Amino acid sequence: MATELLQATGGRMEQMEQHMGQVRQMSDMQMSSSSTSSTFTSSMSSTKLRKVSQGLSRTMEEHSGVQCKTSAVVESCSQVQKSLHLPKGESVPDFEEKLRPITAQEGDNAVFKAKVTGNPQPSVNWERASGCPLSDATKSFYDNINNQHILKIKNLTLEDADVYKCIASNKHGESTYSISLIVTENPALDFKKMLKKRSVEKREEKRPPTEEEMLKILAGADKKDYERICAEHGFTDFRGILKKLKEMKKQVEVEMVRVLKPLEDITATADTSIVFDTILELKDPNIRMQWFLGAELLRVQYSHGKYEVKQMGTKHMLCISSVSLSDTGTYTLQVGDKRLSARLTVIDEPLKFLSDFKPKKVTERQTATFEIRLSKKTNTPLIWKVKGKEVKRDEKFDVSLSEDGLTYTLKIKDVKVSDTGDYTINIGDLTATVPLFIERIPIKFTSHFKNVRVQERGKARLECEMSSKDVHIRWLKDGCDITASRRYIFMREGKRAEVIIEECELTDEGEYSVICTQDNDANEYVTSANLTVDERFASVKSSMSDAQCPTGSPAELCVVLDDEKVDGVWLKDGVEVSELRGVQVVKQGAVHKLIFSGVTDTDEGKYTFRAKGAESEAVLTIADPPEMDSSVLDLLGARPVTVKAGQTATIKIPFKGKPPPKITWYKDGVEVMEDERNKVERTADGTSLVLSRCVREDSGAIMLRLKSDCGTAVANLHLNVIDHPKPPQGKVEFLELSGKIVKMKWKAPRDNGGKQVTSFVIERRTAGKKSWTRVGGVDSSTIIFSDDKVEEGQAYQYRIRAVNAEGMSDPLETEEVRAGEPVEPPGTASQPQVSNITKDSMTVSWTPPAHDGGAPVLGYILERRKKGSNMWLQVNKELLTDTKVMVEGLVDDVEYEFRVTSVNRAGAGSASTISNAVLAKDPTRAPGLVRNLCVSDSTNSSISLRWTPPEQGDEPSGYILEVRPEDAKEWTKATKIPIAVTAFNVGGLQEQRKYHFRIRAVNEGGVGEPIELLEGVPAMPPPVSPRFDLQGKLKNQMVVRAGSALCIHLSFTASPTPVVTWFKDDIITAGREVITKSQNHSQFLISTSQRSDSGIYRVHLKNDNGEAHYDVTVRVTDFPRPPKNLGLEEEVPSTVTLQWDHTPDLADDDEGAHYIILKRDTSTASWFTVAERVFSNKYTVTGLLPGRKYYFRVIAHNSIGDSDPLDSKEPLIMAKEKECIRSLRLKVYDSKPRQVKPTFLLPLKDHAVRRGHDCTMSCAYQGMPTPQACWYKGESKISDSPRFWHSTANGVCTLVIPTCGAKDSGEYTLVLENPLGTAKCSCNLVIFDKDDNSLLESLTKQANKEKLIL
Repeated sequence: MATELLQATGGRMEQMEQHMGQVRQMSDMQMSSSSTSSTFTSSMSSTKLRKVSQGLSRTMEEHSGVQCKTSAVVESCSQVQKSLHLPKGESVPDFEEKLRPITAQEGDNAVFKAKVTGNPQPSVNWERASGCPLSDATKSFYDNINNQHILKIKNLTLEDADVYKCIASNKHGESTYSISLIVTENPALDFKKMLKKRSVEKREEKRPPTEEEMLKILAGADKKDYERICAEHGFTDFRGILKKLKEMKKQVEVEMVRVLKPLEDITATADTSIVFDTILELKDPNIRMQWFLGAELLRVQYSHGKYEVKQMGTKHMLCISSVSLSDTGTYTLQVGDKRLSARLTVIDEPLKFLSDFKPKKVTERQTATFEIRLSKKTNTPLIWKVKGKEVKRDEKFDVSLSEDGLTYTLKIKDVKVSDTGDYTINIGDLTATVPLFIERIPIKFTSHFKNVRVQERGKARLECEMSSKDVHIRWLKDGCDITASRRYIFMREGKRAEVIIEECELTDEGEYSVICTQDNDANEYVTSANLTVDERFASVKSSMSDAQCPTGSPAELCVVLDDEKVDGVWLKDGVEVSELRGVQVVKQGAVHKLIFSGVTDTDEGKYTFRAKGAESEAVLTIADPPEMDSSVLDLLGARPVTVKAGQTATIKIPFKGKPPPKITWYKDGVEVMEDERNKVERTADGTSLVLSRCVREDSGAIMLRLKSDCGTAVANLHLNVIDHPKPPQGKVEFLELSGKIVKMKWKAPRDNGGKQVTSFVIERRTAGKKSWTRVGGVDSSTIIFSDDKVEEGQAYQYRIRAVNAEGMSDPLETEEVRAGEPVEPPGTASQPQVSNITKDSMTVSWTPPAHDGGAPVLGYILERRKKGSNMWLQVNKELLTDTKVMVEGLVDDVEYEFRVTSVNRAGAGSASTISNAVLAKDPTRAPGLVRNLCVSDSTNSSISLRWTPPEQGDEPSGYILEVRPEDAKEWTKATKIPIAVTAFNVGGLQEQRKYHFRIRAVNEGGVGEPIELLEGVPAMPPPVSPRFDLQGKLKNQMVVRAGSALCIHLSFTASPTPVVTWFKDDIITAGREVITKSQNHSQFLISTSQRSDSGIYRVHLKNDNGEAHYDVTVRVTDFPRPPKNLGLEEEVPSTVTLQWDHTPDLADDDEGAHYIILKRDTSTASWFTVAERVFSNKYTVTGLLPGRKYYFRVIAHNSIGDSDPLDSKEPLIMAKEKECIRSLRLKVYDSKPRQVKPTFLLPLKDHAVRRGHDCTMSCAYQGMPTPQACWYKGESKISDSPRFWHSTANGVCTLVIPTCGAKDSGEYTLVLENPLGTAKCSCNLVIFDKDDNSLLESLTKQANKEKLIL
């Protein structure tokens, strides 16, 4: 049974080791899976991941009974820059604070916090690397107080374990930080889950395990889980099984431990180190071992190096450093059931001071250091006091104790005058006093006053910065003290002082000074500067506009300047506006207003706003609506205005209104226009309408209309003009025509001239004669007259006049009538035809009437009119005898219509049909040939054409474009109507098919001749030679990690589609790659890259129009190969120089590849890092202990990780110092001491260190007596500076510069001096930044030649 229990326990340990191996393997897989970004990617070093994996291993060992669901601890960061050039002030997103992996138990909460920087502000997203969505219990938000993006996961489950990504992106790039979340099982939750499952498991009846089976099950479990495991398996005898399990373990333990050498008692003095050792033979090397002091367990891991447990084979040791009286007691080693004990006795010595107490003098702002050396270690606290008060450790005072516990140091940082005094040291009964004196530092202006120039009413600021804030300040202007003046604002903040002048005036110009003094210093420190105030000028941004308003209404004039600090003045008619009643001057920033509460006549005028450099004007006028006197309107409306024809009618109407209204007179609704007869008189308060030589037609309704922007007024009246009557109406009707009498009838006149018609007068004339003869008259009541004095067959013409008191009317003439047998007028001529048309003449022709009316046609009357008009004008004064006539005197671009009337002895016949409307215009010429027909663009379905208008012929009104496929004969119009422009896109074509095109111009004069393209045009894009799209994400260099995908994606433009060929190092690729091609891009992909895939890749494009190529340099990187041939050489005591052959992979890596140097003492299995960034193949290790054996190791490191180590094959034994043989009593020989002048065996070397790293300079020397070493930087001595650390021992001088910055660059000199002489040695230190690749490259090349240490 015991053997089985041991096997079960060993099996459990093997499972844990296998599990830890899987964790480390998965951690390495995570390291190898992080691919390099296209621009730059930063990730954790393999050393850091190795430490994380080791930490995970320790966690798994401590919680061996708890399962955890995770793959590995992962922490990596990558950054991708999209923009080739970043604008000033903008940046790619980055993480200001690192995220940390989290390990938590199931049921706990997990919180990731990220602080992101970047400009523009990046957007932040959270994702899981597995691709699974975030759980419902996950919440992401932004903390405005701490400026952090937070991802919080509540109630963790095993499914939440994953690698979480925080992705910050903006338009310039993207940064991704990946961290792992490890979720371990919670035993308490497991027990609850098991309880939930018991109800289901109870259904299945299982046989409880036997006692032997239960012992095997409990053998590999923790004690705290025994009860739970027994309950799960249904085993009830819990106490019995525990008892047997203890008995079995005791039997095994008795057999497993054998003591070969017990512990021995030790007596030691205080502050020395002792070792308890024993030799044990253990059958189980993993058996638990514990050390006790009395009954208290020693917590070695929390003792801060006080206790150290070591093992060398079967020898087990407890090392106790710097023992004291409190360490006295019995020490016990518990191994299984074995207890080994021994006693430690510590002897103490009296305590005393070993230091000298001399007064200390320190310059202000420096650090004062007091060191007190004791004769031995003590637990009694040392108390520092100053001015009776105990000194506590804070930012001001730093109290420290050396590693050996004997030296107490008090550092007073940034000493001030108030720190002067006696400092007392108390430790037990010992007391000592050291006085401290402070020297004041002269005040320096780290930032002096600078001359300032401001505009008037602007803000001036003069500021300076002193080297100290504990100063007194006085302010002067032109030598006068202004410290107490309220005109200025004085501000003090720390070391800075400033004076602010608001609303500067021209009188503020002058020299300003600040005088600084300090306590216990009689000197005055001054800085001065000049303030110049320029007169401020402004310009008008928005000027005033003229304003009109009714009397008594409010008004506002507004001016906007471009400077709100400039004042101005208001002027009215050139006089400055003072405080006027009802007027208010308002200034609102840059807006200046003049506000009137109620405008009066006195406010009218021209207003001007004047400021420095700006002026604006506007006119303010009164705007009252027009108004007429009502009494005058009533009088005019009561009775009409009567006037005789030929006289002058004057109508005068007074009115009032501002501004003067627009005056318009109307007659019968038509505006009266001024001419020779009609005059309109206008005055400020009235208007008159004067009608000269009035005629009867002037009678009618007269209206006066007054209109302004303020309103309208109207006056109506009636004008009556008295005149002779109008002619009788209508056509005279002949009641009888015979050889004896001619009887006629007419109608009374329409207008009697304003007076009653009294009679009618009838006159007659014989046909062909011009004189008229009165043949009679009738009174107004009769409208019939008979002429009985006629000759038969004679033709007569009559006219009738109406008579009133003013005279006779114009005559109403009749047509010619024949007394006796009548002759009819001729018939209608044909419709006139128009030909020979020009812009001012045309020819009109017609044919005679078919019926002449019984008498020959004597001639024709030709008339014309404008189209749309009712007025016909007779073209000929005399009768036309020909049927064709040329009409001249026409107006260009006017349409005319014509008609013809035939005339015979009986009179004129009916007018012919009106001719067609004809435009008087010169004839239009047809357009000529279209010029420059060509193809402007084409696609797979359309062709675009353009052309130039013809030079010959008249201007075309459009173009007819015709298209014909190459295999067709008929032409088809491209559009239904002519094209108005000189370009057209023909769509709907078949791809690759040829088409012919022709075009002709068209206008009113006709259609021009066609012009055709010489060759057919295919429907396809225009030919384009291949070219690459350099605006895309095109790179000419790529760095890829071995094992990741190599993907080269290139975009291009070409027509037709080019042939794409890929080359590697000028050879066509035909290997593991996958090439994808499309119309405008191609992709080269190797899913798993190797070192052999490095090279120059070329993509070649070729089509009928040309060819192009683009090269991309690809470098595939992997873990570096180890260096070779490690050689060791001890040139100087306690110093070893290592030299090895370079690994070939460092020369190809331009991202800071270097070597790591480690050493190991043969007495321990741990390796210690000596140097982390070594770029050359040679390094000197110092500080080795004489007589010790050392192994050395060199590891190559690049951005991917570490190489396999190169170890020294044999340990190197450091030479011991020669010891005197004390046992021999030889004759004393007095010899002169050997004296040697200081010389350098190994001089200083130049160094190049990256910013933020430490720099160590060392050299070897000889000299007797031992020379004194002094270090200088430039001309300044730095040996006593607390900024640097230096040591001189065993012939080696060392200077350490911690956390190098730019100010540490320069020349460093070491001076060695003894009575025999002096020796000097110098070197240069260069500080470079991380991204300074050019400097790093040059230094690396120089290092290979000059052995430069980086």
